[in-house]
Amino acid sequence: MDTTVFTTIESEVRSYSRGWPTVFTQAKGAVQTAEDGTEYLDFFSGAGALNYGHNHPLLQKALVEYLSSDAPVHSLDMMTPAKRDFLQTFSDVILKPRGLDYKVMFPGPTGTNTVEAALKLARKVTGRQHILSFTNAFHGMTLGSLSVTGNSMKRKGAGIPLTNSSKIPYDDYFNGETEDFMWLERVLEDSGSGVDKPAAIIVETVQGEGGVRAARLEWLKQLSDLCGKHEILLIVDDVQAGCGRTGTFFSFEEAGFTPDIVCVSKSISGYGLPMALTLFRPELDVWEPGEHNGTFRGNNPAFVTATATLKEFWADDSFQKGQLAEAIATVHGALEQIANSVDGASVRGRGLLAGLHFADTEVAGKVAAESFRNGLLVETSGPDDEVLKLMPALTTPKDQLERGMGIIAAAVSTVTGTDVAYQPGTGALAAA
Repeated sequence: MDTTVFTTIESEVRSYSRGWPTVFTQAKGAVQTAEDGTEYLDFFSGAGALNYGHNHPLLQKALVEYLSSDAPVHSLDMMTPAKRDFLQTFSDVILKPRGLDYKVMFPGPTGTNTVEAALKLARKVTGRQHILSFTNAFHGMTLGSLSVTGNSMKRKGAGIPLTNSSKIPYDDYFNGETEDFMWLERVLEDSGSGVDKPAAIIVETVQGEGGVRAARLEWLKQLSDLCGKHEILLIVDDVQAGCGRTGTFFSFEEAGFTPDIVCVSKSISGYGLPMALTLFRPELDVWEPGEHNGTFRGNNPAFVTATATLKEFWADDSFQKGQLAEAIATVHGALEQIANSVDGASVRGRGLLAGLHFADTEVAGKVAAESFRNGLLVETSGPDDEVLKLMPALTTPKDQLERGMGIIAAAVSTVTGTDVAYQPGTGALAAA
């Protein structure tokens, strides 16, 4: 495989191609094929943008038919049948069954743009500037999103001070030794604290880039209650954890609260096409026409595949309670087996946004590299890349999930020198 052009012309900013130095030519379902014919199981899923796998045939058919019809592809925020169908389907299939009364905004079609829109709207509605976010948070790479991101390397890339935001401890940051929200509650109630009331608090229910840390549902509900008590808007960034990845369409559903604003992107199109939504309570819809816009916010092919996705997977609960639930049980059962065999290892995450945390910060990267050598794409996460991060497609067949978990178990064994014999469909480990 000739990779010269990538290393000589493409910018040094490239990252994934360094860890996976091959040229991919085909992608179908949970498998990608390289130029040399090597097949790789994909437990990365386009960083969560491919929740239904590569080139799902039903979505592909809808896309090809649309592109062949000479219907509008680009339309900014003009009205098209594709947008109408998506809005109606999203309302009927997702919002109404969940009792959610949200306006739907189409910002630029990226995760960071929906976060930027949410922050701007919160400040516009409240007249306040400050935003609170959490330790180890990641919300995107543009300046507003970086200002509420915790990762120091990514923040440094901004090149300027990132202001009007502060970080507060995420769930279990103090290992349960400090009462959650004690400090925040105190300063908000103390007129002499010198801390201004924020416009909003933004949170990921599962911190994907921050180490696959999953907040407890009761912690999330407590955060919602605190925001309501102090008239602070609560923004849930569901860009990576949403669209079914945690087991329900929105990652906050099981926690029993309704955010004021929700950021959605990545897998909302279902096909990996750029698309993003910003959802918010109707009374927050104070935008002036064109006050937040974007040239590609009217990506009609993405509307088409998104509509087909919602109808196929979310029109009832059969997918959620069937294949998705089984996939989650398969992955977490395997992760528990592996973690139980390695000193200091533990399982993180929720649903199919899951991870293996290792006490030795060098292990996860070595396991990912060994997995790649054996035909599996899996990445790392966390401040020190200390977590092996798994994001298989929600539609991955059970046999492929089990094969992938077997590759990980073998890689962990090779890297740590621990005998790990993963046994599919069981809750036990046997000596290798």
